[in-house]
Amino acid sequence: MTPDRLGTTFAALSDPTRRAILTRLMRGETAVGELASPFEMTLPAVSKHLKVLERAGLIERGRDAQRRPCRLVAEPLREISEWVATYRQFWEQRFDRLEAYLQQAQTADRPRTGKEKAHVRKGK
Repeated sequence: MTPDRLGTTFAALSDPTRRAILTRLMRGETAVGELASPFEMTLPAVSKHLKVLERAGLIERGRDAQRRPCRLVAEPLREISEWVATYRQFWEQRFDRLEAYLQQAQTADRPRTGKEKAHVRKGK
């Protein structure tokens, strides 16, 4: 995924209305009017959201007589998932190092038994 396409996709996903539209389209192709019904906005406002999603390649719109069905295109979402996965390894390594540090700190802070104290006093 090119950085420009990645930015366009993230920008499209930044709006909760557009995310809700994509969630609805996961169930299948839907007409614009049906997509607009749960939102308290005009049909032209919903249409603007659809144009943003279409420019990002997240939906396709068709024409079936008077009906304008929309369908989800998941490829850009897969590309975002792959991009994020590159950072997942980075964070997992960080968490592994943090876990090792915390375990080491807990071991150092735990009270010593009588036998361990004797070793410390003898310099062993």
